[in-house]
Order: sequence, then C-alpha cells, then structure tokens
Amino acid sequence: MNSKIILPIAVIIAIIATAGVMFVLGFNQQPEVTNNPTPPEVVYVDRTISELFEGTQEIRKISSESELKDILASSSIVDGGFYDDRVFRTDGFMGVEETLALTERAPIPEAMPTMDIDASKAQSGSVGLDYSTTNVQVENVDEPDYLKNDSKYVYIVSQNTLSIIDAYPAESAKLILKIALDIESQYIQNMFLNDNRLVIFYNGQNQDEIIPQFDFIPRPSYNPVTHALIVDVTDKKKPEILKDYTIDGHFRDARMIGDYAYFVTNSNIDYQYPRLPIIMERSEPLMIPDAFYFDNIERFSNFNTITAIDIFGDIISSETFLMGYSGTIYVSENNFYLTYQQNLPYGFYENSSRDKFFDVVVPLLPAEIQDKIKSIQNDSSLNSARQWTEISDVMQDSYNQMNQNQKEQLFDKIREALSEYDARIQEESRKTIIHKISIDEGNLEYVAKGSVPGRLLNQFSMDENEDKFRVATTVEYYTQYKGTVRSNAVYVLDEDLKIVGGLDEIAPDESIFSARFMGDRLYLVTFQQIDPFFVIDLSSDTPKVLGELKIPGFSNYLHPYDDDHVIGVGRDTKEIGSGRVQQLGVKVALFDVSNVSDPKVIDDLVIGDASTHSESLNNHKAFFFDNKKNILSIPISSDVNSLDGISDAKMIAPDWNRWNGFYIFELDVKNGINLKGTVTHTENDSRFYGMGNSRTFYIQEVLYTASDLYLKMNHIDNLDDINSIKLENTGKFIEYLED
Repeated sequence: MNSKIILPIAVIIAIIATAGVMFVLGFNQQPEVTNNPTPPEVVYVDRTISELFEGTQEIRKISSESELKDILASSSIVDGGFYDDRVFRTDGFMGVEETLALTERAPIPEAMPTMDIDASKAQSGSVGLDYSTTNVQVENVDEPDYLKNDSKYVYIVSQNTLSIIDAYPAESAKLILKIALDIESQYIQNMFLNDNRLVIFYNGQNQDEIIPQFDFIPRPSYNPVTHALIVDVTDKKKPEILKDYTIDGHFRDARMIGDYAYFVTNSNIDYQYPRLPIIMERSEPLMIPDAFYFDNIERFSNFNTITAIDIFGDIISSETFLMGYSGTIYVSENNFYLTYQQNLPYGFYENSSRDKFFDVVVPLLPAEIQDKIKSIQNDSSLNSARQWTEISDVMQDSYNQMNQNQKEQLFDKIREALSEYDARIQEESRKTIIHKISIDEGNLEYVAKGSVPGRLLNQFSMDENEDKFRVATTVEYYTQYKGTVRSNAVYVLDEDLKIVGGLDEIAPDESIFSARFMGDRLYLVTFQQIDPFFVIDLSSDTPKVLGELKIPGFSNYLHPYDDDHVIGVGRDTKEIGSGRVQQLGVKVALFDVSNVSDPKVIDDLVIGDASTHSESLNNHKAFFFDNKKNILSIPISSDVNSLDGISDAKMIAPDWNRWNGFYIFELDVKNGINLKGTVTHTENDSRFYGMGNSRTFYIQEVLYTASDLYLKMNHIDNLDDINSIKLENTGKFIEYLED
C-alpha cells in the first residue's frame, strides 16, 4: 500500500508555545522582546499524515505483516518516531504468512448446543443443594476469581498451586488435593468453573533471540504470553489438563457465558520487527487472529486480542485490534465492550500552540495589528523563525502605545478566550474510547466504535440496557488560567455507540466514587468533602436527576438490595477545617430510594477507624449479600483497639495488634443493619497475612469464609464454628510428581 507521508510547510516555530502566549501572563509588567539568535526551524506534522490514515474512523483489516509495518511506519511520524536497539531475530520465528501456510484457522460451526447454565449456579456436586458463587455484575455472565465453588467442592488457585476441598457436608470437610502446577508463573488469580471443567489463566513468557544493535552475539528476548488451561476435574484427585492455549500478551480480563470463556490480552507493539499475535496449543501454532486497525491517529501501542474458547470442545475464535492500552471491560450476554483512555500521539499536540495563537489570540488584537500579522504570515520569503520575530515586534510596538488599563482589558479578554479554547481541546482529547464486539458462542464480530468525554471509574460505570449503552464518567482537566476543572456526566449511546443523550455538570469539583445501573435508574456517588448520593432517571435518552442525598462519607461500592433499596460500603468522614476531610472507619449504609425525589438512609454502621480496611471497598468479589437469607459479609482488617465487641481480638493478636476476619450482618429494610457476629481469621504467626483474598459464600445453611490462611465454616443462623481448613503454612508436603 502506498504510504507516502504528507508534511505541510511550517508556519510557526516551537517557541510560540512559551513566548507567543506568555505575554498574557504578566500584564503588570511591561512585556519585553529579546532578540536571540535565530532558533532552529520546526516542521509541524499535519494530523492527516498518509493515505493510510484519512480520518474516517472506520475499521480496516490488516492483510499482512508487510502492511502492518506500513501502518506503524506512518503512525510513528506523528508519534515522534520510534527506537528499538534490536537488529534481527536469529531463531527463524515464523511470520504471519509462514504460519498461516502451516495451519488453518480453527473451524467455527454454524451452531453449537449450549448448556443452560446460570452463572450463579454451578452444575456439579449434589443436585438440588442451594449455594452461592462469585458476586458478578451481569446475571449469567461469570467473572474470573481465584476461588470457585459448586454445591460440594471448592477450588482455589494460589501462587502456582491448585487446591480442591470437599466442602459439604461441612462437618467432614477436608482438603483432598493440593498440587503445584509446573509453570513459570507464581501468581495465579483468575479461574472459571463450569461443571467438571476449570479454566485457569496465568501469565507466562516465550523466548526469541535477537542481536542488539552493532553487536554480533544473539541474546534472549522474552515476550509475555497468556496461558488458558482447560482442566478436567471429574476425578478430583487426578485433574487432567486437556488444553493449554497460549496467546501473545498479558492477561487483561475475562468472562464466561455458557460453555464459552472470553478473555482479553494486551501485547506491546515491536515497532522494529512487528508481527501479529499468534495462538498456540501446547507450543504448536494453531491460528493467527484476524487483525484490524482504525483509520485515526490514536497512538498504536498494543494489540488487544479477544479470544473465545469452547471449554467442552475444540472451537476457538479470536480477533485482534491495533489500538491503545485496553482498560476496563463490560460484557453482556450478547456484546463485549472494550474501553480505554484516548491516547493521542505527540504530533497531534504540536499544532496546538500555533493554532491557539492564530485562531484565538490574533482575532482579539486591534485590527491594524491583525493586518500586519497576516502580511508577515503571507510573506514566503521569511522562514518561520523570522516571521515570529517580526510578529512579536509588531505586538510589542502596539502594547507600548497602550496605557495599563487598555492592556489589562485586552489581556483579560485573551486570557478568557484561551481558557475556553484550552477547555475545548482538553475535553476533546480526554475521552474514553469504547469498542463493541458482538459475541455468540464462538462467533466474534466487530460492531462499532464510540467515545464519551471523561474517564471511567471501573466496570460499574457502564451498563447495557436493551439496545442502549449507558456510561458514567468523570471529566477532569487542567487549564492554565482556571486550574483543575472537574465534573461528572452520564451518557446514553445507541446500538452504534453514537451519543443520543446525556447529562453533564453533575457535582462540579467532585469525582465519581461509585456507580450502579439498575434498570431505568443510575445510582451515583460523588465525593470531595461530602457524599452526594444521586438518583438519576434513565427511562429516556435524556437523563435527569430525580433526587439527591448529602451525608458524610462516601460509598466505594453499591449493591442492589431490591428495586427500591441499595446497599453502600465505603468510608465515614468528618471535616477538620480549611476544606480538609479526614477519613474514618469502614461504613455500611442502606439507602431507601422508593421515593426517587427524596432518597433516605434507613440505617448505617461504622466499623473501626482510619486503620480499618475492607477489600470490598475496591473489589466487589469480596462483597457478599444474599437477599433471601438477609446476610451481608465483608472482610475487615484493623487495629485491635479500634474494634468493639470482638472478645478474642486481643487474645489472638496480642503482639502486633492487628485483627483479620469477617463482619457478618443481618440486613433488611425493616430492621436495618445489625451485627450478627464475626469470624476471626487471625493467627499468632500470621502477621504478614492480611485479608487481600477474602471471599464469602454459602452451601445450604453453612457460611464459608475464605482468606489466604483459612477456609472456615460456620452455621448461618448463629455463626457457631463447624470446621476450619488451613490453606497456607500447613507444614505438609506438596506432591510434585505423579505416582
């Protein structure tokens, strides 16, 4: 493909970024112009840089690695070039064309039978038993975790080990298998469970050989890959690895719907020797994902690859997209949304100082000055440096003829216009990019690209409702004349990700701390000094605030109780003067939103003080609530002296004054929030174990709480101890070799 680079003639020099606009900063001082030696001329790069990038925003397929090189070469002009000290590989690693010649893409049948699986209910274990699983955002869309359970067994991955516990009945619960996986990774955290199949993800690496620039000895080069192991655990004492897929890049996130696991990997671009990602099975090339790029000038830093695998069959499908670093994902039963913060290349900003001066400053100057500047600008005999020298002389002469009041008025007008210009540029550049890919078992199809102003907090900032996609963002930027500008917004997008409605300027000067979409409503918590809890109507494409409640503190996570009540967990706060706020203990609150115009707090409860922490504040999987049983469980780690009502705290942790465990509450709309009891996970020799991996679930009438150290079992009704299994530091052998 023709990749001719178009470089427009420079009309202004880089010094305008400082000297050209800085004259508006100090109007109390007489502006001066210093005649320095002629600086080097700077050539500015236009935003449209080649025939590869016409700015249509359309998705385009990458046909070959040679075309990939052209695309990256063109984009690197605006991105300030690239540097790589590697010269060539010596291992004969296959390119895309060679690999495709040896292997065909895995087949995708027209239809595959799908098991009717509820993501909150596993299929193995004792039939008919009631149990809970991972706390997920979207019903029927499972999320990976280090702990999974069905109605009988608990599966745990930790470091490089897999443990299987026969957990029900609790009285006879025992660890039946703990094996070490022979892998390079020592930190496995993501796993799915479906019937008798596990899908375990971990990061590894492959090795190439390269010769560094001007050297002659090949040296190893390591590149990250993601492994997806499909493990058959029908025989709990002898699990069998059925598949070992590897895909280039770091593991980012995953979801499971029915029999299919979908996961995202990020692989950095090697500009010197780029190649498309490759999927392998047990180190053998399996397929090259279809690769795409977008006709825009965002900085291409990664291949973001979405892969779908049938965990009960041989179907695998994958597509990869050349774009910026992927961030938060949202997945419904039908669509996969991949988002990231817009990352414009360096060259995009090089025009801004020039544009700012000629588009904003010059039109506000006296007419005679404008005419002289235009005349100088049109004089082709002058290079850009000389042009600026003459322009600055003209402005200086004009200022010298003004009195102080005239200059102040002019500078104020320019300053205000520049502030508005900067705000527009900042809002335009600080966007969240959203890509929509439809998913139907093994079929992946790119649908649309969209964008919204601002940044996301987390996955709960997004929601799909019928054919609409809703997004809550915080818009934050800095301007030279107004400082930091911050507000919040919610946008409604259609099925093509076009904005069809929105509400901005929500809680100016604050940031979103939590969001939860529930049907036609959005519950939003912002915070700076006090916690505004907003109820926002989304029944139409024009969102509107229905009600607002201001209380001390903030909620980091919101969870539905029912249609008219919401649970919040966060922190209590108090004002300490001079606009400062002190964070206090962990706060649990129950909101009544039945009257949308007048939301209320039914009850709240504060645990501990500033030393108190709960993983549920930043990881929803650590939050457990069951409406039918009216049980709420959150992990707590705190200084002993800050906790009330824990009789064994000082006895268990006398030396280092730290208690770890779970607070269990009875919670309902009639009686509010009441402490049912606590489950202690502290041990005298466990000072280095916190509550970073804390989970709660139940099977029948047994409440299970898990931490790094223990899996504990208690009666749901009275929290009496039933059983306890130590997970770490057991002092027992771990078998590495099979019998």
